[in-house]
Amino acid sequence: MASLVCTLQDHRDDVNWVAFSPQFLATCSGDKTVRLYNTRDFSELSFSPLEGHGYGVHCCCFSPCGQFLASCSTDATTLVWSTGSGEIEAVLEHPGRSPVRICVFSPDCAHLVSGASDGSLALWDFPSKRLLRTGCVSDTTMVACSFSPCGQLLVSGSTYGDLRVWDLDMKQLHAEKNAHDLGVTCCCFAPDILSDSQVVQFHLASCGQDSHVKIWAVNKWSSGVVKMQLVHTLSGQSAPVLTCAYSSDGHLLVSGSVDKTVTVYDAKNAALLYTLNQHERYVTACSFSPTSSLIATGSMDKTVNVWRVEDGRGGHAGKSLPALAPAGRSKLLVADWSEEDVSTWLSEEGLDALVDTFRRNNIDGTELLALTKETLLSELHIESAGQRGKVLRKVEELKGASSCSGVPDEFLCPITRELMREPVLAADGYSYEREAMATWINSKNRSSPMTNLPLMTTLLTPNHTLKMAIARWKTSQ
Repeated sequence: MASLVCTLQDHRDDVNWVAFSPQFLATCSGDKTVRLYNTRDFSELSFSPLEGHGYGVHCCCFSPCGQFLASCSTDATTLVWSTGSGEIEAVLEHPGRSPVRICVFSPDCAHLVSGASDGSLALWDFPSKRLLRTGCVSDTTMVACSFSPCGQLLVSGSTYGDLRVWDLDMKQLHAEKNAHDLGVTCCCFAPDILSDSQVVQFHLASCGQDSHVKIWAVNKWSSGVVKMQLVHTLSGQSAPVLTCAYSSDGHLLVSGSVDKTVTVYDAKNAALLYTLNQHERYVTACSFSPTSSLIATGSMDKTVNVWRVEDGRGGHAGKSLPALAPAGRSKLLVADWSEEDVSTWLSEEGLDALVDTFRRNNIDGTELLALTKETLLSELHIESAGQRGKVLRKVEELKGASSCSGVPDEFLCPITRELMREPVLAADGYSYEREAMATWINSKNRSSPMTNLPLMTTLLTPNHTLKMAIARWKTSQ
């Protein structure tokens, strides 16, 4: 499920970047300001806005500890602010006095890197605020940069269209030229690290003017050699993609585009989960909260939207979840169970006496999920009220497990809470299982199941995009 939590409308110009810490949301704009909000209720802090830049602010980022916020600007500086007081802690003047387009902290807070319009990168020792060294790519503008989770590598992206891997000596280890036609706009590392005795692998997302989001494997061998390999190309948006960000667990990837949409992907399976339509102009910034299922998106419409997005995995930590299926069926959705799977499930739930009855009536997974008190009594002739009640309770557990076992909520029909097979779009803007929605319309006087408002039309339009996304997700399971 994806829902809009709130809209912040304090900036007077384009919102260029948004960033989360556990406690705060930071936003920056062409209006020269940085604004800070409390993530508890998204009220603006008393000392916000932060005013210190002479020109528009392009980027802002929190230190890993959350005590500092860095922001960079066309005024050729990167300012370091205290998040406790809003005071300026340091002014880092970029070498060459070129407009600074990007800044980012290393995961260990040892370094801060800034990238500028002259193609230069400046690596700063953050504790001392001292410039360590620089790197440069001529005839381009640095617009993207991200540190690897280990903090030993960084990747830059430029308007030239290349992605380059650097070490902390600012030595180029690899150049992926033409990574995005017409230019890179953003890049970010996923948080996970894969390694064996020979190679360490990271995943990197990038986006660009070619309207694509790409996921790369960045491999570093023990010999020091670094190579990049394209893993997925995501085409969920119809115009240049300006921003992308991973969730803190690496499961989700969000991007914002010139087509005004925000897309949320299952990063592991390269499946489109949600397309969010709320901004009125280009979406220029996005960020995941590190501690909750919140996404912030910024736009040239001068607003910041905060969304709550669930991926089917979050929100259940520490809770005991009902089992979706025993080991032999663990890769199957309940709706895909065979008659034999249903029989096995009945035996495991202590309902052996009903196995023959279910077999005679050819009850498979789909039929199982559709059982009601009436069908158990009138069609299966189960006379015992206790047995009928137990069957229905166990079926509800299965449905609940389907909802929280990794099935994206967007793929579940809002009426039946089951995985949709023939999703259709109704006049209220929501997608439903065709049969369930048709039944609802015939019996509920044309009201919306989600809003309870009258439906302007009962026309149901096949949602082919959602059906394909569900098919891709099922294949990956």
